[in-house]
Amino acid sequence: FRPLLGAVHLGHGYRFFAPDPGPGHAIRWEAALPDGSSRTGSIPDRDADRPRLFYHRRFMVAEKIAALVPPAEAPVEVRRQAKVEWLPLVKGVAGNLLRVTGGTQVRLELVECYLPTPEEVNGGTTGADVVTPLGVYERRGEVGR
Repeated sequence: FRPLLGAVHLGHGYRFFAPDPGPGHAIRWEAALPDGSSRTGSIPDRDADRPRLFYHRRFMVAEKIAALVPPAEAPVEVRRQAKVEWLPLVKGVAGNLLRVTGGTQVRLELVECYLPTPEEVNGGTTGADVVTPLGVYERRGEVGR
């Protein structure tokens, strides 16, 4: 049936999520506002991203960035070369957050959400999320990292 499904565009992308989807990713942010307060959030945000299509688009932004950012234990040269590819995307996210929040500065972190095994769920144990700093940004570029 595969050629027929492809011909009528019914080959939905469920294979992205199955049989072993792996961990999910999010971008956690904290914006410093001009009045000295701060605002926090995450991309994607299941509650705020409406309509649902916005959630899916933002979910894919986080996944794209996660695919480009190497793990912290990667060699320095690998991390340096990878930053050339992911930094423009992260700066775009930071710029948009600064515009939307009216913030003066935004701190970004990539969060790899821990995916427990069935045994861990049954045993009541869990692991910890892996957090990778993506930097601190102002309207005119990167401040940290």
